Amino acid sequence: MMHGTIALSAQVRQMLATLGMDQKEFAAAVQTDTRTVRRWLADETYPQHGSRDKLLQIEALVRRLDESFDDPEGPTLWLHTPSGYFGGLQPLDALTRGRIDLVEAALDAIDAGVFV
Repeated sequence: MMHGTIALSAQVRQMLATLGMDQKEFAAAVQTDTRTVRRWLADETYPQHGSRDKLLQIEALVRRLDESFDDPEGPTLWLHTPSGYFGGLQPLDALTRGRIDLVEAALDAIDAGVFV
């Protein structure tokens, strides 16, 4: 996604849509501020250093979610549904705390056939 000819704004919009996140939640997930996300959406700036790494992690997570769920609505529904794996919190809660690793671990469990 972040590589190639697709504009950054289109890439970020697609991630927002797949994850069912607003700009504030997305900013928290990539550990930046909402002003920066707005600049990305306007193609006014390109992510730097840590933000670029987090965006690449989110991009990989979006691909993984698409692979793990057959229904296009599945990733958004799963991210926004309380889960025992997360102690009754939503996977989105972990994501907005920058814990992409925890969301990936939950997807590992799902892919292994464990209902989370």
